[in-house]
Amino acid sequence: MNARTMSLRGRSKGRQAANSSAMDAAARWGFMARGTIYLLIGLLALQIAFADVGGGSGGEQADRGGALAEIGEQPMGSVLLWALGVGLVGMSLWRLSEALFGASGPDGRKASKRLLSAGRFVFYGFVAYSVLTFAAGDKSGSSGDQQSQDITATAMEQPGGRWIVGIAGAAIIGAGLWIAVRALRRDYHKHLKHSQMSRKVRQFVDVTGVGGGVARGVLFGGIGVFVLQAAIEYEPDKAKGFDATLRSFADAPAGRWLLALVALGLVLFGVFSFAMARWRKV
Repeated sequence: MNARTMSLRGRSKGRQAANSSAMDAAARWGFMARGTIYLLIGLLALQIAFADVGGGSGGEQADRGGALAEIGEQPMGSVLLWALGVGLVGMSLWRLSEALFGASGPDGRKASKRLLSAGRFVFYGFVAYSVLTFAAGDKSGSSGDQQSQDITATAMEQPGGRWIVGIAGAAIIGAGLWIAVRALRRDYHKHLKHSQMSRKVRQFVDVTGVGGGVARGVLFGGIGVFVLQAAIEYEPDKAKGFDATLRSFADAPAGRWLLALVALGLVLFGVFSFAMARWRKV
């Protein structure tokens, strides 16, 4: 057996694994985990918005750390945290399989699609790692705001660091815009199992998909603006994570109502992720 034949057989087995029922379950578990985190972040942000009405500052942080802390306080919270972490590992592995062997759909093997899946693999791998370390008892890196500032400060210490941070900020702004536009265009439609969905279900998915996607895009765009500001002013502390960015919306002209609207959108995105766990083609 020559090397070419062995390589082809290896790729064939890899594709079979990528299309297996186990990978399908891993992806859907991942969507459930993602939905849980965004749902809780949205609810925590709503608490902050209403607390601001009464002059308070809100309780838990409205970011991944706050969501995980909220889960950890529930009965069997430790088990739930490990389940979330494993689900996000599944999401990461599914994205890796797409990067290696192509995603579902006619254009799933395009280089741009596979590169995007590779980026998502890295992103969800990082998120899974942070959730699993939190579940194991390490709470030191749970603050998204502090992580953003630490990463920004480290980047600025490198040669050309200010430019690196500035480009990263612009890229995050672009990603936020891309997320919002894709939601408005309902690009997720091509991934849905339409034959299994009633008209009311499709309408429900559109409400959660559009509203949730736009809110998520606004949030990422806001984070990018603060990273860009940190580069321009050469102050790493200007960078913000989910929590500080959400709280900053309360200072905008629309004030707490903008924060409440974005928070509600994040809740919708969590519900949309649950819908993807049920009706998305994998």
